[in-house]
Amino acid sequence: MNPAAQSGNPIMAFMPIILMFIVFYFLLIRPQQKRQKAHTEMLKNLKRGDKVVTTGGILGIVQTLQDDYVVLKVGDQNTKLEVLRSAIQEVRK
Repeated sequence: MNPAAQSGNPIMAFMPIILMFIVFYFLLIRPQQKRQKAHTEMLKNLKRGDKVVTTGGILGIVQTLQDDYVVLKVGDQNTKLEVLRSAIQEVRK
């Protein structure tokens, strides 16, 4: 075989890999970045009295806010827990 006949466009050889990265970006990476941004914004906008759920499934009401943690009122007996802000999963209505 002639080596000159086998040489093709090198960009076309990498096109499937490039397309695969583009698909991964739009299907996996970009939505995850959007969710992370929304979660960070939710944590920044926490205020006293918000009903929250932690990643461990604990339901509570925000009593006080600090830089890196919050104090939650849990249960009927005025039990208070200190929880890291990053452990708060969602704010309930």
